[in-house]
Amino acid sequence: MTRDLTIWRPFKGLVPFGLEQMKREMDRLWDSFINGPRRRVEVGEIWYPSLDVAETKDDLIIKAEIPGMEPKDIDISLSDGILTIKGEKRQEREEKAEDYHLIERSFGSFTRSVQLPKGIQSDKVNASYKNGILKVVLPKTEEAKKKEIKIKVE
Repeated sequence: MTRDLTIWRPFKGLVPFGLEQMKREMDRLWDSFINGPRRRVEVGEIWYPSLDVAETKDDLIIKAEIPGMEPKDIDISLSDGILTIKGEKRQEREEKAEDYHLIERSFGSFTRSVQLPKGIQSDKVNASYKNGILKVVLPKTEEAKKKEIKIKVE
């Protein structure tokens, strides 16, 4: 007789969605603080790809770690200064009878949104996907580019 081990979550289903999502994020932060940056996601739960947001003189660059996906399964939208990345990573199903002891890979739908600063040229946004990394380059308007001020030394 086999028994499955599950994590006891006494308040699951009792908390409205926004609070449940916040609780999951807090659990993830505590897990990463205690156990290191390892992600633990239960099968069927929403997962969130990791993001890097960087800025150069001319561009805002967002990189999302989304391994094992096809570019056609990723949707990117920009509306009212919010960049949204959505997708669904499907679990691979094989007909072999395998008894898994551990599953750490994430599957399911995800949505990540980033509030952008003003001054982005939305008509010139460029996105590329290579080796599991989605890279979105958002060019700044001329007004948004920082002007460098030289200080005269006397």
